[in-house]
Amino acid sequence: MFAALAAALLISAGELPSGWTLDLFRSANTLEFYTTSAAGEGHWSTVWVVVIDGAPYLRLGTRSAARIEGNVNPPYVKIRVGGQEFDRVIAQSAPEMADKVNAAMADKYWSDLVMRFARHVLIIRLVPAPAPH
Repeated sequence: MFAALAAALLISAGELPSGWTLDLFRSANTLEFYTTSAAGEGHWSTVWVVVIDGAPYLRLGTRSAARIEGNVNPPYVKIRVGGQEFDRVIAQSAPEMADKVNAAMADKYWSDLVMRFARHVLIIRLVPAPAPH
């Protein structure tokens, strides 16, 4: 709950990175997120994205969730979406949003008829991080 409030305050304060718009995420079929393993290996994962209540959400299967959980830079990931790249994004676990994310995925992606039965172990809210001072 606190994390959602903090994200709302950040967004309402107008501190969004240049190019970060909800339309960017709404119109994207997929986005990529970048993580770095303990061995120093970087990996771009491609996943579906939906927008709910003013924030982009991801629904991750076992492999993508393992990349988030093994990321050596938590809670930060890089993302690429709609031809733009954002280097400092907070990947927040949001299990309370599972039902809403599942419904939004079903509405946006016709192939969710099959994918909804796959094991999804992690729901992620993406929040742009403030620039470090």
